[in-house]
Amino acid sequence: MSQLALSEAGIAPDDLDHVNAHGLGVVELDRREARAIRQALGSAADRVPLWAVKGSVGNMGPAAGVTEIGFDLLAMQKGHLPPSVNCRHPDPECPVTVHREGVRPMGKPFVRRRMAAELGPDWRSRFAEFDLEAAAAASLGQVHRATLHDGRAVACKLQYPAIESAVEADLQQLRVIFAIYKRYDSSIDPSRIYEEIQARLREELDYAREGRHMALYREMLAAEPHVHVPEVVTELSTRRLLTMTWLDGVPLLSMKDADQATRDRLALNMFRAWYRPFYDYGVIHGDPHLGNYTVRPDLDINLLDFGCIRIFPARFVKGVIDLYWALVRDDRDLAVSAYEIWGFKDLSDELIDILNEWARFLYGPLMEDRSRPIEETNTSQVGRRVAIRVAQRLREAGGVMPPREFVFMDRAAIGLGGVFLHLRAEVNWHRLFMELIEGFDVDALDRRQRAALTSAGLEDEAVA
Repeated sequence: MSQLALSEAGIAPDDLDHVNAHGLGVVELDRREARAIRQALGSAADRVPLWAVKGSVGNMGPAAGVTEIGFDLLAMQKGHLPPSVNCRHPDPECPVTVHREGVRPMGKPFVRRRMAAELGPDWRSRFAEFDLEAAAAASLGQVHRATLHDGRAVACKLQYPAIESAVEADLQQLRVIFAIYKRYDSSIDPSRIYEEIQARLREELDYAREGRHMALYREMLAAEPHVHVPEVVTELSTRRLLTMTWLDGVPLLSMKDADQATRDRLALNMFRAWYRPFYDYGVIHGDPHLGNYTVRPDLDINLLDFGCIRIFPARFVKGVIDLYWALVRDDRDLAVSAYEIWGFKDLSDELIDILNEWARFLYGPLMEDRSRPIEETNTSQVGRRVAIRVAQRLREAGGVMPPREFVFMDRAAIGLGGVFLHLRAEVNWHRLFMELIEGFDVDALDRRQRAALTSAGLEDEAVA
């Protein structure tokens, strides 16, 4: 029957996204089904993933068929194939490829449909080569390698269909989680945190905006010889498809066992990649996830993802620098002014002391003029203890509402610190920081930022 269905549909086995098996859980019946699938697909059964819904929902009897169709439709709509749960050890007598772990990107038919939706039915003619197998997959889309007719290698970042509804559903769930958290733990009021996450997530859905962010970073990092940013191919990009030049590199964690000098150099390049745009232009990359950059053979850094970008007013950058000097000089009035610039309100003496404890942890590596690890123990234990103690003190003080501006600054600092921990880097962070803030002028930053945003087509993101 399977062979007949494929023949009548004019579909080759290799064109299948996946096979949704009956998967009843009865050993002999499952073996018969697997052998029949193998007979229908031939060698393609080694490549086409098979999954079964019953491990998740049980045997629903007469409702099983419509339930499985529903799962198939959702998988095609979302562009993800969920795993077959409760199938840790597939039966060796079942000659098929069971999809068991993680979320698998959808296959060739899905890619063809999505590319046609973005570039039209003749989309294939616009590339010399296009690999229908995903080179990488993420939560919002997947990346395909291609070659243009002029010989350039490019990456095509293709968004999953109907992802907006999935993101909105996630945001609704996050709102509920934060509401529960607020009742359970009074240390932090997450209201403004939610507002910030909501705004950034919705921006990430707009690949055209991400392309403009990429152009912005190319300008801001043009003078950084050891950091590289792809170039957008505008004519092959839409709001849901972002085509950019391909940058070869290896994952940063593949270098974690390299010699000390290599790891230190990578850390230096990462530090400048993240903080040169902030102290020169008031722009921070809010997602230092390990998948968002790679390492070139000469130890230069490729930045690859620009969906989560936060632009701050120039006065906010001044507040970040002021807080550093306040901690160095033990200047309480300057610290209060800095926190107010950040957006904190109604600060009591007790809250100021608590915020200073967290700030001293974050700024600590910058305050010592010597080469050192980002955290002296080279583990995350100290940070965890500080976070627990600060949370307890905030709870006792009645809590605090972090401003929106705090969210991704804190995330970038903690996330990048985690990268430096992985690298076990020993760098003079103080001197790197001093180089970046030397001659800081808030008005000059404001002018640079506005000019760069205008050049990248991001005038609407300028902040007063």
